Amino acid sequence: MKIGFIGTGNMGSAMMGGIISSGMVEATDVMATDIFQAALDRISDEFGVHTSTNNRDAVEFADIIFLAVKPQFLAKVVDGIKDMDFSDKLVVSIAAGQSLERLTGMFGKELKLIRVMPNTPALVGEGMSALSPNELVSEDEAATVLKLFEAFGQAEIIPERLQDAVVGISGSSPAYVYMFIEALADGAVAEGMPRTQAYKFAAQAVLGSAKMVLETGEHPGVLKDAVCSPGGTTIEAVAALEAAGFRSAVIEAERICIEKSRDL
Repeated sequence: MKIGFIGTGNMGSAMMGGIISSGMVEATDVMATDIFQAALDRISDEFGVHTSTNNRDAVEFADIIFLAVKPQFLAKVVDGIKDMDFSDKLVVSIAAGQSLERLTGMFGKELKLIRVMPNTPALVGEGMSALSPNELVSEDEAATVLKLFEAFGQAEIIPERLQDAVVGISGSSPAYVYMFIEALADGAVAEGMPRTQAYKFAAQAVLGSAKMVLETGEHPGVLKDAVCSPGGTTIEAVAALEAAGFRSAVIEAERICIEKSRDL
């Protein structure tokens, strides 16, 4: 299996590094392309992959081609490769808001496509990715790509109609979580804790809480109740969050995010 990456930004690099580190693919079976030679030099030094400034080289080289570019650059990238033979290739796009139908239209022909929404925690091997294959992708092919994404976190295959919801719940939500961590730290700093230490306490509390949800299988409400002793400090804090509209603010932010994704 040979893989091509068109685009070597933060997400493309994270994906590449995770896949190579997993041992699923050797570095010599990977080619990366980018318009910036400096970016390619960095990738070559870090991972030892083949590089080129010509995107067509990646298509010729690979069985699976990752379009790891921002949505605003996708049409131009596709325009430069769409005349090539994709009959025995699989294309994976991580461009936000770009539907399978739109991608097919850009290529001007039917081909094997998988639309994916990853997120930035992939940079530390803890990404959450949602994959939506089109009808030409076989179950085995979809399973192979799923394993590639699991090399840098968790991944699920979902119907495409849920992709906009994924943007709200995992694609953009790291930013919401960072705001929460920052706010937690600010509260501790106000009480005299050094900021660096406050960030560590807050981030570890969020990390541990997330692991509790994933590893125990308990409903988040049950886990919350287990922390809230009768008449204790935690229930007072929870009451303050509820009074301030914490839940509704998160839900509304997610709703607006999803609407924006649909409009892309």
